[in-house]
Amino acid sequence: MASSPLVFLLLPSLTTTLFIIFLQIQTSVSSVSSSAQTLLILPLKAQTLPHGSVSVPKPSSRKISFQHNVTLTVSLTVGSPPQSVTMVLDTGSELSWLHCKKFPNLNSIFNPLLSSSYTPTPCTSPVCKTRTRDFSIPVSCDPKKLCHATVSYADASSIEGNLATETFFIGGSAQPGTIFGCMDSGFSSNPNEDSKTTGLMGMNRGSLSFVNQMGIPKFSYCISGYHSSGVLLLGDATFSWLGPLKYTPLVKISTPLPYFDRVAYTVRLEGIRVGQKALQVPKSVFSPDHTGAGQTMVDSGTQFTFLLGSVYTALREEFVAQTKGVLTLFDDPNFVFQGSMDLCYRVGSVLPPLPAVTLVFEWAEMSVSGEKLLYRVDDVAKGRDQVYCFTFGNSDLLGIEAYVIGHHHQQNVWMEFDLVNSRVGFAYTKCELASQRLGMGP
Repeated sequence: MASSPLVFLLLPSLTTTLFIIFLQIQTSVSSVSSSAQTLLILPLKAQTLPHGSVSVPKPSSRKISFQHNVTLTVSLTVGSPPQSVTMVLDTGSELSWLHCKKFPNLNSIFNPLLSSSYTPTPCTSPVCKTRTRDFSIPVSCDPKKLCHATVSYADASSIEGNLATETFFIGGSAQPGTIFGCMDSGFSSNPNEDSKTTGLMGMNRGSLSFVNQMGIPKFSYCISGYHSSGVLLLGDATFSWLGPLKYTPLVKISTPLPYFDRVAYTVRLEGIRVGQKALQVPKSVFSPDHTGAGQTMVDSGTQFTFLLGSVYTALREEFVAQTKGVLTLFDDPNFVFQGSMDLCYRVGSVLPPLPAVTLVFEWAEMSVSGEKLLYRVDDVAKGRDQVYCFTFGNSDLLGIEAYVIGHHHQQNVWMEFDLVNSRVGFAYTKCELASQRLGMGP
């Protein structure tokens, strides 16, 4: 998630292109046939999509693959000749970037010296002067007169390097002149995750985001449970097996505000229920204030969901009250999971039934239930019990002036980002089954 954590622009050659990206842990290549034409799936094993199982209204289609563990990653190739890269899919960020310098903890980098299509962006370029206006930190000019960018994130990490253009290969199709950051220095709060990826794919509504540069009018994804398959679809398609989506409109503002991210996928949160009981908080607390603080962002780059302090406290108290006698609190006042999640429990071998937490948006609701409510903390136990923490956190403790809907609560929800109609839609489904119907998985 960028310093504050979803839009579109048109490339004429790509406005009729559909991309489908699959989550999977291995790598393969397969071709899939439909009534329209052959679809390419990258990476993994050869399979055939059943005839007629997907409606493809556009004449050209391609597929690539991404996987889900703690982060969502996309595998592609970049450069001439192509180099394999793995990028974190992040709807909360604008600038896509790749590690371009070998750090001690990195196994995967992009080497621009090996690519004949790599072109650094000079400070005098219109890209450097005008299209970086939504960056939280202004670009600068380095000693070589190249456009230098710094990207910071809410977890206190940052990375910096030069803007450049390069050829990205999506589903076998070359996309020359794609603007990205070739990053050669930075600080990360999670080096273990960094070592598994080459960079980040920015998917928000900013001018330089991947979807804007590709001219993609709509994209969707469906995230399964950990270490299993799911699907990301770039483009517009309909599926007979997917029920109707519920849509909530994107919130936009024209006047810049210091704490409002204008290129985020901002929706309007109107309330929260635990079970059938609504939290007793003022409705105004869900609306951004005069500084822009308090927007609600849908962010695939953040794992959990974070709420402003007063709302988090109300949710915490109500969840504790409704689970009294069902869950046993973890009695260590000094234990706060990931710095902002202070409601943890001792749980035996089976999670008991829990009241659902429902996020009420304008015209739509998202219900979080069952195992999505509690997250098992690795390497922490109390006797024979495991420690589980509530998957809502306090954004005040992270220094974030916003509500953030993370990807953990988007599991087994088909998430659609409709950029033409400025809305986000969702429908509950089994994402593993969705992947199978699209020709992926057993």
